[in-house]
Amino acid sequence: MPEQHPFQLKSDQAEATHPQIITLLSKMTLVEKIGQMSQCSGCGGFLSDELAEHIRSGSVGSVINEVNLDVLNEMQRIAVEESRLGIPLLIGRDVIHGFKTIFPIPLGQAASWSVEVIKSGARVSALEAASVGVNWTFAPMIDISRDPRWGRVAESLGEDPYLCSVLGEAMITGFQGDSLSANGSIASCAKHFAGYGAAESGRDYNTASISENELRNVYLPPFKAAAKAGAATFMSAFNELNGIPATGNEWLMKQVLREEWGFKGFIVSDWESIKQLTTHGFSEDEKMAAFEAINAGIDMEMVSTSYQQHLESLIDEGKVKLSVVDDMVTRILTLKHELGLFEQPFTDPEQLPPVLNSSHLSAAKEAATKSCVLLKNHNNILPLTKSDIGSIAVIGPLADDGYEQLGTWIFDGEAEHSITCLEALKSYAEQELNITFSQGLATSRSEQQDGFDEAVDLAHGSDIVLMFLGEESILSGEAHCRSNIDLPGAQEQLIEAVAATGKSIVLVVMAGRPLTLTSIIDKVDAILYAWHPGTMGGPAITDLLFGVSAPSGKLPITFPRAVGQIPLYYSQKNTGKPATDESYVHMKDIPARAQQTSLGMAATHLDTHFSPLFPFGFGLSYSELEYSDIQVSPSSISLGESVTISAQITNVGRQDCEEVVQLYVRDLVGNVTRPVKELKGFQRIVLNQGDTQRVTFTLHTNDLAFHDRKMVFKAEPGLFHVWIGGDSETNLRTEFTITRDGM
Repeated sequence: MPEQHPFQLKSDQAEATHPQIITLLSKMTLVEKIGQMSQCSGCGGFLSDELAEHIRSGSVGSVINEVNLDVLNEMQRIAVEESRLGIPLLIGRDVIHGFKTIFPIPLGQAASWSVEVIKSGARVSALEAASVGVNWTFAPMIDISRDPRWGRVAESLGEDPYLCSVLGEAMITGFQGDSLSANGSIASCAKHFAGYGAAESGRDYNTASISENELRNVYLPPFKAAAKAGAATFMSAFNELNGIPATGNEWLMKQVLREEWGFKGFIVSDWESIKQLTTHGFSEDEKMAAFEAINAGIDMEMVSTSYQQHLESLIDEGKVKLSVVDDMVTRILTLKHELGLFEQPFTDPEQLPPVLNSSHLSAAKEAATKSCVLLKNHNNILPLTKSDIGSIAVIGPLADDGYEQLGTWIFDGEAEHSITCLEALKSYAEQELNITFSQGLATSRSEQQDGFDEAVDLAHGSDIVLMFLGEESILSGEAHCRSNIDLPGAQEQLIEAVAATGKSIVLVVMAGRPLTLTSIIDKVDAILYAWHPGTMGGPAITDLLFGVSAPSGKLPITFPRAVGQIPLYYSQKNTGKPATDESYVHMKDIPARAQQTSLGMAATHLDTHFSPLFPFGFGLSYSELEYSDIQVSPSSISLGESVTISAQITNVGRQDCEEVVQLYVRDLVGNVTRPVKELKGFQRIVLNQGDTQRVTFTLHTNDLAFHDRKMVFKAEPGLFHVWIGGDSETNLRTEFTITRDGM
């Protein structure tokens, strides 16, 4: 008989644990318990004898990166029929923005500012992934991301804690459904805990140094919201935070996540991040790395084998208590129970909708449509009208590339299922318009200008030019960071060559991050920022260009004028010397041999304006909106009460439109300094031509709470400014006061 070990759960955990799990724990050997805490990588479409034996022996609790249905069903069969205790497997996969039907990258989806778009995309992703046996995804990524040089900004939901919290919760709901045991639901994983988005210099895996106050007020709120929303699992981050790697950070995992927030799910390391504690210089060897991770509260090790190799000896030496292991295994088994894997470990794809079905493609198209942001529309050149033009020159390496439009981290998406912009344009307008095409450049990175002459010739012969430029998908995502975020390669030169023809240019940008567009913005007439739009990018963009749909996306992240402004975000602090237009001085205006002074004595750069190129929340429509008559009621409230803020929005343009109405607040005086503006609400509304609508928000004083200098989370009495508008630079403002106990 295998050697069994006594187990003891904490009393509160024992009361909440299913009897089946308690029974299993009582029968498990230590090797089997460690097996549940170990995740290994699949073999890429086949089941090796070695992996089969690991499953059979109970030394594997989860498998990552296997999506062959037959292989996964066979793995589950071995686990439940041939292992001693019959415990099914968790099957993990990075299903980040789609499985077969690919949605816009998460940053693009965030530009929709739509809970329904996010939830629908996650639901489709879950259904399709579940159809091959995947039951766990490593999403949402809810790192606050304020550095567009960072490749993983593409995977984020942007720069703002409120927006990220709301959309992250929607994604969790979409993945997990109403019940984890329901057919087609998969477990979510909130990542990366924590501070990963603040990596120095925007370099992936790099150090993050964040004060506790900043961490609690900016970087942790989306994770707190994810825990409250019922995220099944959390993932520790690769980075070190204030000198302690997240995977060994007991304060983060135990005090904050477990004790303060009451998280009951389990925590998985990122890929080999336990082993990498030695590389950080945090542990002297892999055995101590295993100890630090266990001590921090990491329940499952992803891919590396530190637990398998060293946990048993750490227990024998008394460095790790067996009860700690039992608690961790209980959390893992609990998720398997909640997913219904003990009752139904096998996958029957006939019980789920087929991948890439019309409903899924329709959802992907809607997401792409609502994610696109119109940044410029000089002289209302858009939308295009077939009757006004006879010919279109389509130029650019991203116009007809089904793979590149899918974006980063799409392991299971396939280019053959994409509808490109050129295909969609021809389908929509080829019978009425002469559409010609030239790549101009072989790729987005190409420096070779051999194709310029053909592109220019086509532009000369056309009525209007549509250019599809940006970044290939490989230029963003994990480990794909850039120090220069201009259009790569010779794309700027291509724009200049085409612009020299005098033809009107509509630029569609596909990219995984904000790009610096300052040098080309005056050379084009319109800019539609499409991010990497996914499978249905072509039809969505074509509909927007021709007015079948109207753009309604808003930026979830600030666009800098120059890379030297980074980090640049709307919710900055005022400083003691805030930048103003009155104080701003550009270096070109400083006379030679000028007397040494501090010039404007403000927080600015000499060589670029302090404002962004495009602010957070910005996005044009095909109509014109007027915001007016902002009201607040009552104008004074006590702590514990609510205030109502409303404004009138009128569509004074010539088209119906959708608008994302945004609410911003400033706490003028705080126990710690507060941002100049903070997003506190948003609503998507439809306004027909000529219509007026009053939009109302309600704020409770709890919504205005923050962590003070003693890390106490509370709202404070005082004067508050409040704005309603179409982006973070809105000027429509009123104010209200919070008093203490009615004083």
